[in-house]
Amino acid sequence: MSVVPSIGWGVLHLSCHVDVERADRDPQAARRSLDAIAALEADGHQVLVGPALGHKADLVVMALGPDLTRLQRFQHELLQGPLLLTDSFVSLTELSPYTSSADDERARLVREDGVTDATEIEERIAVWAARMEHYQEQRIHPQLPRKAVLCFYPMSKRRDGADNWYVLPFDDRKRIMGGHARVGRTYAGRVLQLITGSTGLDDWEWGVTLLADDPVAIKDIVHEMRFDEASARYADFGPFVIALLDEPAAAFAAVGLEVPST
Repeated sequence: MSVVPSIGWGVLHLSCHVDVERADRDPQAARRSLDAIAALEADGHQVLVGPALGHKADLVVMALGPDLTRLQRFQHELLQGPLLLTDSFVSLTELSPYTSSADDERARLVREDGVTDATEIEERIAVWAARMEHYQEQRIHPQLPRKAVLCFYPMSKRRDGADNWYVLPFDDRKRIMGGHARVGRTYAGRVLQLITGSTGLDDWEWGVTLLADDPVAIKDIVHEMRFDEASARYADFGPFVIALLDEPAAAFAAVGLEVPST
């Protein structure tokens, strides 16, 4: 039986340590984990894998695709190799409720760009609408490139007194998130950001995945966004994990799991 969300794809972030004793006892065990990755990709799902920096994990695996049942089976198959699961995060791809509408963009064109000609406004709206369609498709059904570095962290919105996100009127929340998005857009081409929803699925409300070729870009975007009101006043963050992405076999070899040739 398949479990397919009505909107979006399932996303698994798995942090693993190497089971050294099992790897030494069964040199072919790592092949089972690599075969699990290859089989999931052959089934139309995506996998990113890389050795981690720091003590939180040896290996980080991100898997995403349409079928939660298939992702669960992949998790089980992956751990048939010499890997011990130390942390995980479950989420779904989703659209932001704060995305600008066509009316928002029309007002922005007049207010910020000084465009008053009705024909020019509609021409620009058509271009904007095509761009937004592509953006929304990438949010719901992302095709993730294998950049050099993956950063992942969970986050939630605060509910503390005057800093309770959930008692703010929608228009205030949309304004605040608009400023947050403007900061993110300045990193276009340097950092790919994927925000996935985990409310009701995991202990935090969102997962944030950042992909970049330069780790400085990840450091910079997280630092700059800390000063934005959406983060500075209303966000709490969980632990961060960093991995250096590679081909699965190379990533396994980097943590001592080279598969002997047969």
